[in-house]
Amino acid sequence: MADLIRSRAAEGRAAVLGLATGNTPLPFYRELIRLHQQEGLSFANVITFNLDEYLGLERDHPESYWTFMHRNLFDHLDILPDNVNLPSGTVASAEVDAHCAAYEEAIRDAGGLDFQLLGIGRTGHIGFNEPGSEKDSVTRRVHLDPVTRADAAPAFGGLDNVPTHAITMGCSTILSAKRIALLAWGDKKASIVKEAIEGPITDQISASFLQEHGNTTYFLDRGAASQLA
Repeated sequence: MADLIRSRAAEGRAAVLGLATGNTPLPFYRELIRLHQQEGLSFANVITFNLDEYLGLERDHPESYWTFMHRNLFDHLDILPDNVNLPSGTVASAEVDAHCAAYEEAIRDAGGLDFQLLGIGRTGHIGFNEPGSEKDSVTRRVHLDPVTRADAAPAFGGLDNVPTHAITMGCSTILSAKRIALLAWGDKKASIVKEAIEGPITDQISASFLQEHGNTTYFLDRGAASQLA
């Protein structure tokens, strides 16, 4: 990613990055911050689009992805505020479809995603593309799987506080990225990583669609890779 940012800056062009939230990318974000603060990597030419956001949360909610991204990355970089893009968690219900269409248009207007960073949920989701998400899906409102909500419950102080819906980039949007990197750590991700990489391509595991992407790399620790053949 650093090489991409530097090469685009040398060309006078923007680097368009798709970013993820959750614990998985935190070491990656810490390294980006180090590269900026200690090695002078500038993010002035970077445009970012986050995968998703919970519906019903204000930007300043402690568990909103807006807050997460600023706390763990953006506040420590020289990225321009106008170049940071996340879906809105407070868009009115009647305006969700138009908001999602505008998000897709903004990605296209930026030149498309050069690099998409992903984690993988226990349901096999990338973004919030839960089981049943179609390969040609685009940015939209989704109902969160009970497993996904249960995993988020501790951070929200209980399941009742976890939003039931979110806005997410679709599978097609993610797969349009020129390069994709999926990160997974720990034994708890081992079974779903195996299904995503070695199992059938199915809409029940949206990460399995990456098998057909021409430039995807999985970065796994020994735990997450432990069930691979």
